[in-house]
Amino acid sequence: MEAEAAKAKFAAVKEKFGRDIRVFETSGVSSSPTQVSNDDERDDFYEFTAEDYYRMLATKKADKYLKTKKIREAEVAAHRSRITKTTIRVRFPDNHTLEVVFHPSEKIQSLYDLLSRMVAQPEVPFYVYTTPPKKQIKDMSQDFYSAGLIPGAIVYFSYDMPNQVDNEAVNSGPFLQEEVMSLKGLDVMPEPVEPIHTTPEPVTTAPPPVPQEPKAAGKKPVKPKWLKM
Repeated sequence: MEAEAAKAKFAAVKEKFGRDIRVFETSGVSSSPTQVSNDDERDDFYEFTAEDYYRMLATKKADKYLKTKKIREAEVAAHRSRITKTTIRVRFPDNHTLEVVFHPSEKIQSLYDLLSRMVAQPEVPFYVYTTPPKKQIKDMSQDFYSAGLIPGAIVYFSYDMPNQVDNEAVNSGPFLQEEVMSLKGLDVMPEPVEPIHTTPEPVTTAPPPVPQEPKAAGKKPVKPKWLKM
């Protein structure tokens, strides 16, 4: 009965939002929900050294000279055609994670549109970002492939309030609507597929060949020399 109830919830949410959605809790993502704000992590927290820069620059130069433009474009097209979906996990300040599957060619705007329908306070402006380093995702016209969010990625959610006090208040949660949160901890297991039993065809063996006795080679009788007719 529990499995049937879980299936019904998943089906209802999918019908409403048009997506397969999962919700689960990740412990230890943030120390306290109220501490997550626009400057929850300093931008200089993740240090990008000069050695890292020159290593990346050398790699790009090597790729540029070793491969022609047509070869690079062909490789990108081949790689892109092999990726048919991307799994995006949106982590909220209260340690809950929303998992949604998109097509790599869909725009980032589709993620924002979906979140605006799912969050508990859709009237409050918000943004998503990646780390490290902390980088706000602003270009809504990019697709997931061009943004590098394939074959999956973790992005972080934050409300965007100009006032620090208001920002801490809205970031105390809850973040997702009750209907979406009802999926927390639910997982629909795939139905077992019955194995197909096939009856093996009987193997017919040919009877062993009957050995044949070798025929004596016919010899012409030899007349002895001493015999004179």
